[in-house]
Amino acid sequence: MTPDPKTAPRLIVFSDLDGTLLCHDSYSWMQALPALKLMKTLGLPLVLASSKTAAEIAPLRADMGFLDCPAIVENGAGLLPAGQEAPVQGDAHEAILACLDRLPQDLRAPFRGFSDWSVEEVAARTGLALPEARLAVQRQFSEPGLWSGTEKMRLAFEAALAEGGIVARQGGRFLTLSFGATKADRMAEIAAGIAPRAVTMALGDAPNDVEMIEAADFGVIVRNLHGPGIAELPGEAEGRITRTAAQGPEGWNRAVLARISEQYEQRG
Repeated sequence: MTPDPKTAPRLIVFSDLDGTLLCHDSYSWMQALPALKLMKTLGLPLVLASSKTAAEIAPLRADMGFLDCPAIVENGAGLLPAGQEAPVQGDAHEAILACLDRLPQDLRAPFRGFSDWSVEEVAARTGLALPEARLAVQRQFSEPGLWSGTEKMRLAFEAALAEGGIVARQGGRFLTLSFGATKADRMAEIAAGIAPRAVTMALGDAPNDVEMIEAADFGVIVRNLHGPGIAELPGEAEGRITRTAAQGPEGWNRAVLARISEQYEQRG
């Protein structure tokens, strides 16, 4: 999206999916429909920012009606351009798996990722139906998984991966390995391309959303009782970062409607 500066959007919304815009249990976003419809009416971009793959996000983005907006995929490790379906397979994911295979067995064994599981196992661990699970295993830039070892071993695991340029980030469900770009990095890049003067809003529920929430003009921590949560952030004291009382898409809907109302009241 590259609108004329005279008609550029006043607000750009960046949003995590699981536990934020999507219900943790049902993966539904229907409770956020009022805010999504208003955004479409006002021409406000919605940039989905998730640990999900491009193959997963492309149909969600289309169903929500924001195909003309770019999306941040695999925790910021990659981008899904506006209007495009999932890109072809790259070599970043294979490089991550190769680095994992080089680790000592005592560090490698406690981490089990999507590539270690069958599609049926991914479906069982994520709660996704089999068709969606098949999209989730189409990794291009990162490898999510579960850690079963001690905290001390996990620190050693992450240090060993760092030697290969790989970072580990904890999301609401999984520990995700990638080559380091974050949602916040992509947010700045996308906002500059859409409307540099627009106000940015970022919503998320998990530690891997913190940089994006802190980097936005207005951040929202969406309540999610199922994940690790987010500790208090500095921006909360000044009111720049808020928390929702309601969980998931219900909380998302209220927060976005409130921000749109305030944004348009301020500027008329």
